Amino acid sequence: MADPIVTEEATSNPPAFQSWGRYPKHNATIVPLNWQSDFPRVAEGLHNGALPVGMGRSYGDVCLLEGGNLLLTTGMNRLIDFNPETGVLTAESGITLAQILDFAVPRGFFLPVTPGTKYVTLGGAIANDIHGKNHEVAGSFGCHVPCFELVRSDGTRRLCSATENPDWFAATIGGMGLTGLITWAQLRLKPIVSRLIDYEGIQFHGIDEFLELKQKYQHVEYTVSWVDCVSTGKNFARGVFMAGDHSKTPGPLTQTPEPKLALPFDLPGFLLNSTTVSMFNTVFFHKQMKPHVKTLQDYEPFFYPLDKVLHWNRGYGKNGLLQFQYAIPWEHAKEGTIAILHEIAKSGLASFLAVLKAFGDIPSLGMMSFPQAGIMFALDFPIKAGISFPLMERLGDMTRDFGGRLYPAKDAAMTASQFQTFYPQWQNFARYRDPMLTSSFWERVTQNA
Repeated sequence: MADPIVTEEATSNPPAFQSWGRYPKHNATIVPLNWQSDFPRVAEGLHNGALPVGMGRSYGDVCLLEGGNLLLTTGMNRLIDFNPETGVLTAESGITLAQILDFAVPRGFFLPVTPGTKYVTLGGAIANDIHGKNHEVAGSFGCHVPCFELVRSDGTRRLCSATENPDWFAATIGGMGLTGLITWAQLRLKPIVSRLIDYEGIQFHGIDEFLELKQKYQHVEYTVSWVDCVSTGKNFARGVFMAGDHSKTPGPLTQTPEPKLALPFDLPGFLLNSTTVSMFNTVFFHKQMKPHVKTLQDYEPFFYPLDKVLHWNRGYGKNGLLQFQYAIPWEHAKEGTIAILHEIAKSGLASFLAVLKAFGDIPSLGMMSFPQAGIMFALDFPIKAGISFPLMERLGDMTRDFGGRLYPAKDAAMTASQFQTFYPQWQNFARYRDPMLTSSFWERVTQNA
């Protein structure tokens, strides 16, 4: 089990809690929560604001609070109930998706929606309304949460569902942890008969071929593509389209865990440049040897390839990384994606983790949820002085001009103006914010409002 990112730094006492992007670096007081009753009690003695946090897998400052109190929920990780007839699991909010999988898969169940890492808490998955490779058929995570309990700093407790306190239910799903503390939640799991995935990988050249493949494989539950965002000319926007379904042939539900690798130190920043990334992209594009492959694959490498390398974020150097993740509606999805890819290639700022997929039209239940029908594109950039942040602002402006929006859970650079355009409902949402809870992200994007 991976631990939350808590590191000892010379400038911080107590230890600093880092986001996965490792930027920005803010000091805060870490307050462990081990029981559902802890929050109102500890809230009485807190000053400078507070924020519930889990595993720290958000990339930017949505899980940070400079000079405040971070309420670490990972001690609240108990399984409360499971109904094998309905697949509904009830657990405390600090339980991780990894822990849920360890319990559920051997019993023939799987997560209804999962992001690219399993080291995310149940509460964090709700608070950021995470999405996965199956958004077109399953929607976002909140669509599979029947109910949860929300506790406010004044001790008020609310059972929230689509029918009971529905406004608080909507505000909390995708609400970035600002409406209160989720103490426990229900999650509707999906049945499986094997841990194996029927996998297909297909090489493509350009956005048109990606869109053709997306249409051809619309019957497959999970689809995602890796894209080469460095190459130009005939190799512009080449990629690998990856499709998979849970195997319908009864098979193994358990497996001996494989040893994990670890990146024990920060790599020098100069190693990540357009030349090295171009070499990596060429190798990755051709690694399957054939343009089209079919195989059976365990769910771990299909859903969580990067989880095998602990602390892989250190590969971006000590300055950290920025993730840029947008959703642009279908009306402008193709032209917007092509224009943004050209802007990235022109910048010379390299990214080897570039993910392209489609969002479906299943509406999210959260007031502030990120997904919208169209193309979703995500990629990581190393932080380089004078280059990274101007590029992020340009890309954010382009996303706005194409009618899209950025994902708060992955952001460290969105401007206040951009956020307030992407999420015009933010002022209505602010009415549900717990007066004690805030975050560095919230303070940044609502400034001067």
